[in-house]
Amino acid sequence: MQTPHQPRRPLSLLHLIAPVWVGLLVLLSASCRPGTPGSATGPTTDVKWPQEVETALEKAEDNRPQLEQVLIHYSKLGDPQKRQAAEYLIANMGGHSFAELALFDTSGVEVELDVLAYPDYSALIEVVTEIEKERGELDYDRKSLEPDLENITAELLIENIDLAFKAYRERPWAKHLKFDDFLAYVLPYRGSNEPLESWRGYFLERFADLPEKMKDPTDPIEAAELINRDLVSWFTFDSRFYLHPTDQGLCEMREKGLGRCEDMTNLAIYAMRANALPVTSDYTPYWASSGNNHAWNAILGRDDEVLPFMGCEAHPGHYRLWNKLAKVYRKTFGRQLGNLAFSKPEDEAVPRWLSGRNYADVTADYVPVSDVRLSLTQTPPDTISCAFLCVFNDGRWGALQWGRLGETPVRFVDMGRDIAYLPALYLREEIAPAGPAFILTADGTLRTLEPRPDEPIDLVLYSTTKRKEIADTDSIEKVDFDQGSSYELFFWDEKWISLGTRIATEEPLSYGGVPSGALYWLVREGSRKEERIFTYEQGQQTWW
Repeated sequence: MQTPHQPRRPLSLLHLIAPVWVGLLVLLSASCRPGTPGSATGPTTDVKWPQEVETALEKAEDNRPQLEQVLIHYSKLGDPQKRQAAEYLIANMGGHSFAELALFDTSGVEVELDVLAYPDYSALIEVVTEIEKERGELDYDRKSLEPDLENITAELLIENIDLAFKAYRERPWAKHLKFDDFLAYVLPYRGSNEPLESWRGYFLERFADLPEKMKDPTDPIEAAELINRDLVSWFTFDSRFYLHPTDQGLCEMREKGLGRCEDMTNLAIYAMRANALPVTSDYTPYWASSGNNHAWNAILGRDDEVLPFMGCEAHPGHYRLWNKLAKVYRKTFGRQLGNLAFSKPEDEAVPRWLSGRNYADVTADYVPVSDVRLSLTQTPPDTISCAFLCVFNDGRWGALQWGRLGETPVRFVDMGRDIAYLPALYLREEIAPAGPAFILTADGTLRTLEPRPDEPIDLVLYSTTKRKEIADTDSIEKVDFDQGSSYELFFWDEKWISLGTRIATEEPLSYGGVPSGALYWLVREGSRKEERIFTYEQGQQTWW
């Protein structure tokens, strides 16, 4: 069985443009300058760039002179690798941006929330719950967007390229690194959608003497661990930042020393890429056996092995993912031309997690996978081109993979096993069930979950989630409910259908005459829908 620490495929997954090349002087800067546009009076030229570059320049509009300044600079310098690096970044820059997010209520009014004004996550959630009672369910949305093509400066881009090459050509552990891996996992100037800032100089200087502290200066894994130990000493996870939806830049992270998973992985990316360590961020949009999502880091070793780790927390080779994975994706700076974004009609809406151009599917690096082939029970309209597989997460079905309609049956590639799924369509920007839920078992077979009302069963329930199951000293299973609270049981049949409510006591909750063979969900009144779905097998709840 494949373990999370020994992925099978190399990290090198990128869309490369045709080579053309150059370089520049090193600017060792530790400042936190924003990457706002400079003067638009940069050089103009009649030089013809590669088509991918020219397309990017056209989209840059008023910021085109800034990008051309970079290209001309490296064309004159005479360093082919640096010129290729400049062209790679500019050709793949489309779609990268600083996105400022905020919380909005159901009427579209922003809800201002300073997460650090509350002592802990529980206190913060209490406040959010009170706000939702008055203003409806809160949700994240984009407040503003600053595309890199229209905002990045020549100064920042040139500094990024030069300092990346300085580390690549000087750091002893980078001697093994292939140039395409350097382009993909060292050269990029951002980790996600954080503000544009200068960070390479700060971390190159901070770890200038690192090779002298190493047992084997050629070992990138040892270098990564030493850098991560430093990050652990001053930056840590804080669950309050789940409600700080905008990704932090280096300046904010240095000031606060706190953040969520996205911030931790970005900080590790800054510190390690600045020192020519090929590090990226892998993520799952939805855990398959709990709520929320997760992002973590991965690093390429000397022999092309890939080791996951958690920036600011756990080192390469010492990190395990604690929940089930249905899909794992890898952030890439380069465009991935096999993604849905490049094959669907431009005006077709798809779920947000699958609409990106810059991610690669690496699920098979982490868990055993199977291709799933399904015949849908719902006839899709002619206006859509694909169907989706979803997992249950925080009270909703979330789409994780797509399959092309027109293929019979529809094929969904590389799905994690031992997980409950729902096939769906995406209609009017909502998940619409397109077949019964099913279990993709550990051996790769499918077990359909269809309720059988003509074969009723009795359910005796002890908990709402697997992690809350407890037993007393006599190994007798004990209930874990809030006594006096109301609990409602549902079963899935194209939607959640209620089987009634019960008031919790010290005894298990009992339901008689329940349709067998279904997927069930027990929810406490007023909860945040973190309860897990389950089947009922051999008189017990089996969690999914």
